[in-house]
Amino acid sequence: MASIPIQILHFHHVSATETPKTLAFKSPKSAISPSLLPHPLLRTHQTKWQAKPKNSTLTGYGIRMMSSSTTTPATDRLISAVAYSLPFFNSLQYGRYLFLQYPKLGLLFDPLLPIISLYRSIPYSSFVAFFALYLGVVRNPSFSRYVRFNSMQAVTLDVLLVLPLLVQRIFSPGRSGLGFRIMVWVHSALFVFSVLCFVYGSASSVLGRTPYLPFVADAAGRQI
Repeated sequence: MASIPIQILHFHHVSATETPKTLAFKSPKSAISPSLLPHPLLRTHQTKWQAKPKNSTLTGYGIRMMSSSTTTPATDRLISAVAYSLPFFNSLQYGRYLFLQYPKLGLLFDPLLPIISLYRSIPYSSFVAFFALYLGVVRNPSFSRYVRFNSMQAVTLDVLLVLPLLVQRIFSPGRSGLGFRIMVWVHSALFVFSVLCFVYGSASSVLGRTPYLPFVADAAGRQI
């Protein structure tokens, strides 16, 4: 922009009768020499050179959207979905008070009874499943980060579900009184929370999405 006034003063002859006011109202097009205008062919060439490619609209956000929509392998989905069954099976003991209060609630879990019975028939099944999932999957670099992250979430949730049992053994709330009622409320809340995490984590894994469990996702992400 600063070069146009210099060209105007250089190529335009200023007469003695012209004042600065009359020069201010002159059209710049009349003062610029036609030889200084870009050639039509040159303008066309520059337009083609500066044309944006067809895929220029794929900004960083678009690239992230495309990467997040890529298909997760079926094996990764299956392993991730099965991993969330570990904390779910170990949290069934927290639901006994709800089952006693609402007997019909147990009907929802009847289809899982054969799997639960097989799981509990294996000696030290919870410890075997825990170390198999942690050492065999989480710490195994041959698995994808998607599988390792979901498995780490399941392991972390399983560890958190053990802490209330330790607190219960230390304080021994008994079978009546305020301490017993608090224990019943805590057990029921933990069971509902674990069921929601199991449904959310398994469903998201089946769909190929990454579930982020509350109180668990940050701790699991730091371990991967």
